[in-house]
Amino acid sequence: MEVTPDHPEYFAHVRTIIGMVLGLSLARLVNGLTRFVQHPGTIKVYPVHLGWVIFLFITIVHFWWYEFHLSRIAVWTFPLYGFLLFYAMVFAALTALLFPDHLDEYEGFEDYFEQRKRWFFGLLAFAFLLDIGDTFIKGDDYLESLGVEYLVRQVAFVLLSIIAVLITSKKLKMALVLAAITYQVSWILRLYVIL
Repeated sequence: MEVTPDHPEYFAHVRTIIGMVLGLSLARLVNGLTRFVQHPGTIKVYPVHLGWVIFLFITIVHFWWYEFHLSRIAVWTFPLYGFLLFYAMVFAALTALLFPDHLDEYEGFEDYFEQRKRWFFGLLAFAFLLDIGDTFIKGDDYLESLGVEYLVRQVAFVLLSIIAVLITSKKLKMALVLAAITYQVSWILRLYVIL
C-alpha cells in the first residue's frame, strides 16, 4: 500500500506522541494534587498555586482538544512534528514547575511558587507565543475562524504573565488567576464546544 502525503496515519502518528506527552503532564497535575490529600498535615494548599494548577489543567485539556485541527494538514515534515512535540513538552515543563519532585528546600508550596514564579510565568508566556505558531500551522481559515479576539487574547496572556511576576499583593494574585480561569473557560465554551 502506497502512503500519500495526506494519509490519515501521519496525523495519527503525530497525535499519539503529543497525547503521550500531554498525558504525562495531566498525570503530574493529578499526582501533585493528591499530595494535599496524602499529607494534609504537612503540605499546605496555597490558593494562588492551586488556581494556576486548575488553569493549567484546563489549558492542557483544551490543547489536546483543539490539536485535532491538525488533521487538516496534508503534508507532515520533521520540523513541523518537532515544533508540535516541543510545544507539548512546554506543558510538561509547566506541570513540573507547579509540582516539583521535592519541596525540602522550601517552607511549602507558597514559598516554592513565589520563588519560582519567574520560571513558571515566563514559560507560560512562551506557551502562548508558541500557540500563535501552532494556529498559523493550521491555516488561514482556522485563524480567521478564531476572529480578532484570538490575537488580542494571546498578547494579553503574554502581558499578564509578565505582570504576574511583578504582583506582590495576594488579593491581586488571586484575582488574576481567577480571571484567567474564567476567561479560559469562556473561550473554550464559546469557540470549542463542538470539534
